[in-house]
Amino acid sequence: MFTANPLTGSKPEQYRQLLQQARALLHGESDRIANAANLSALVYSALPDLNWVGFYFFDGSELVVGPFQGLPACVRIPLDRGVCGAAARTRQTQRVDDVHAFPGHIACDGASRSELVVPLVDADGKLVGVFDLDSPLPARFDADDQAGLEALAASLLDT
Repeated sequence: MFTANPLTGSKPEQYRQLLQQARALLHGESDRIANAANLSALVYSALPDLNWVGFYFFDGSELVVGPFQGLPACVRIPLDRGVCGAAARTRQTQRVDDVHAFPGHIACDGASRSELVVPLVDADGKLVGVFDLDSPLPARFDADDQAGLEALAASLLDT
């Protein structure tokens, strides 16, 4: 049975601890859906001020919702719309302090104010999907969050 330990120390140290927990949780399991479900639950329960954590997987033409924690989500996202679409299209993490100011933002949950989306790209450069986090607080995510969440997203691709 997996037990998450409380995070302590500076924010970078907390992300190092969370990454260790994620690696232990994902170790030995190769099913991407199962791992995405557990990683979503781990991050949602460990980090404060989040209202949605989850994955969208690329089906060859658009992003399709995968495992997540939070309110029901938009099911399909075109690559030319929203923060998730921008991350998938550019293959670059999108850190948005105010989603209402982001052109083409898709409001799946009206309570979301800031968002961080990490593209999931495999070793061959192929788009797998995105790791998406929303917060009801404006400017919830900083550079430490981005670095930590990018490492967590990479841990999913390493399984």
